[in-house]
Amino acid sequence: MVEQLLINVDDYDVPDANRLVTEDDTPVDNFASAKQQRLLVGSLYSSLQQMFLAEANVGIYHTYGEPPIVPDVFVSFDVQVPENWWEKQNRCYLVWRFGKSPEVAIEIVSNQEGEELGKKLRIYEHIKVNYYIIYDQNRQLGEQVLRVYALKNRRYVEVTENWLEDINLGVTLSEGEFEGRHDTWLRWCYQDRTVLPTGDERAQQAERRVQLLAERLRALGVDPHNM
Repeated sequence: MVEQLLINVDDYDVPDANRLVTEDDTPVDNFASAKQQRLLVGSLYSSLQQMFLAEANVGIYHTYGEPPIVPDVFVSFDVQVPENWWEKQNRCYLVWRFGKSPEVAIEIVSNQEGEELGKKLRIYEHIKVNYYIIYDQNRQLGEQVLRVYALKNRRYVEVTENWLEDINLGVTLSEGEFEGRHDTWLRWCYQDRTVLPTGDERAQQAERRVQLLAERLRALGVDPHNM
């Protein structure tokens, strides 16, 4: 339990961030989770142009006097990290500073000890995270690999549609290669199920377009190297 110490800022009592445990240097639990987290966070930054904040294993302080919850990945729109992110109050996600909870929280199940369907679900529901996603590739919690919960009338309802209307994004399972590893990955997608590409995938797509253009020019008798 975090010791609560309130300070007064503009006549509003907020916790003193210097007394919060914003990091404890606990490592991620396995290689697969680490790669999956990088894929989810990196593809958003490679693809979206709007203001948002996406992070992995960063604590969300949501209630005065309570310890943070630390999702594997979260996404919050219309916010950004303050300029001086080394200051204590800027190192993690303090709901009372950002003025809102994240829109999405994702948990990647590694074992049966994480309380993804219990305590964590209740906390995300309580702090009004719009969508809670559980990716359980090894079926530790049951037969479902992917569970999506949407907030309806302040309560989570499990939905079968993986399109997250409020953020204009979806999630899907997609087989492919990421960082040299071929597997089935949880990916962000557009409404047509096209996945949001990573930076490397965008570069590969651009290279293929250049090669295709060169082939078409050669078919017309034009050497692309002389252009």
